[in-house]
Amino acid sequence: MRVICTLGRGDEGAADKLRQLVRSIHRQSPEYTAEVEGWRFQNSWEHGPFYVTDKLWERLGIKNIMEKAAREEDRTVPLERAVFAMVANRCLAPRSKLGCYERWMRRDVYFPEAEAIELHHLYRAMDFLSDHKAEIEEVLYWHLADLLSMDVDLIFYDTTSVYFEVNEEDESFRKRGYSKDKRSDSPQVVVGMAVTREGYPVKSWVFPGNRTDVTTVEQVKEDLRGWRLARCIFVTDAGMVSEENLALLRRGGGRYIVAMPCRKGTEVTTEVLSRPGRYEEVKDNLKVKEVWVKDRRYVICSNPLEAERQRKHREEVLKELEEELRTLRDHPKRACQLVSSRRYGPYLRRLKNGELRLSRKAIREKAKRDGLWVIHTNDEELSAEDLALAYKQLVRVEDTWKTMKSTIEIRPVFHRTEGRIKAHVFLCVLALLVERVAERACESTWPRIREELRTIKVAQLLAPNGTVFQTSPGSQKARNILKKLDIELLPEVLGVS
Repeated sequence: MRVICTLGRGDEGAADKLRQLVRSIHRQSPEYTAEVEGWRFQNSWEHGPFYVTDKLWERLGIKNIMEKAAREEDRTVPLERAVFAMVANRCLAPRSKLGCYERWMRRDVYFPEAEAIELHHLYRAMDFLSDHKAEIEEVLYWHLADLLSMDVDLIFYDTTSVYFEVNEEDESFRKRGYSKDKRSDSPQVVVGMAVTREGYPVKSWVFPGNRTDVTTVEQVKEDLRGWRLARCIFVTDAGMVSEENLALLRRGGGRYIVAMPCRKGTEVTTEVLSRPGRYEEVKDNLKVKEVWVKDRRYVICSNPLEAERQRKHREEVLKELEEELRTLRDHPKRACQLVSSRRYGPYLRRLKNGELRLSRKAIREKAKRDGLWVIHTNDEELSAEDLALAYKQLVRVEDTWKTMKSTIEIRPVFHRTEGRIKAHVFLCVLALLVERVAERACESTWPRIREELRTIKVAQLLAPNGTVFQTSPGSQKARNILKKLDIELLPEVLGVS
């Protein structure tokens, strides 16, 4: 007799241990099919991100607002659920509306309510959003102002462009213009957004693609009238500055903080930057100097680190330019390219005989403005330090555009009518709002939050008498996220049929 293996003592309790051992051995065999007493695994989904998105959608009151706005619409169409599905898709795995319907809603997420949603319901929901956008935005603003205690003392406004993969322009909407994506060859629309200092979107706009930034301010000011924003300060960049816009912002006691373009011959270069005086140090990388020109208030801001970076960059550019000038005789066509270049042109001057030389005067003028920017305001209460820090927060809007174009993927846009293009942008703004609320609560980025929540799953198990949908608790980090968001854990069993 030969002992193959020892299974332990055969006393009390050994039978249960032996049965467990047999099951473990059975799992290693090729014939194992994951069937245990008639139960069989059928499917699974990463449910945590979708679950959190749904809960935040409801907590922010968007679900209730959508349902109220839809009461006068066709009640046979699940408008609110259709809108939510498209917003959740933007948050989790952006697809076209067709891709959202055919694959994502039915195969990639656990969403039983999707059975009642047809493809045409999604497009009906977009038309509904387009018709009720102004109403929904205002009601949502009033609700969130109290719920989130939004600080609306400062409202930051900026624009970006969104281009289309088509060649032909529309008569009035998809037009060619200045592209911030460097795609001036394609028709585009201009998207504007107002956000709070916390990064919460307040309102969005979609303008024809040939509109310039400076021409959008009047409509923005008019649309925000009556939103408890009479005492807020409007913060924007140099692209919005014109005498007409500043007069418009002052109308009705409005206040503003704007960056001023430093163009040659303007008051900023002749009166403000040349004014002597000492800078006051605000923090390590920021110094400020206040200047009054008659009744106009300016603040010159200086960033020493940025000044050093600009100096080194200019030295590299001049080194390249000197090399170009040495070989210019062998490449006469290159002279026109250099003069028109945004990189090299500002440092060149042309002699009477047509030759190009470095402009030492232009180099000195550029060096004087290293690390400097000028802001102008009609507010007399805020200190120069507060004004500089407030303007620096305009980076919130720039972060918003990055999120809209990367995480939420506002483009490509597959719609051609004005109403549905506006609805598509509004869906992206709602997705941004949900993400910002989660980020503020968890002090983390939405992609990291979303990745950790994926450990919370739903499994579909086929039992002898029906189907069970069971959840997994997820990782400890995922459970901590739910705790920070004040969202309860999922029940172990979501449903039985």
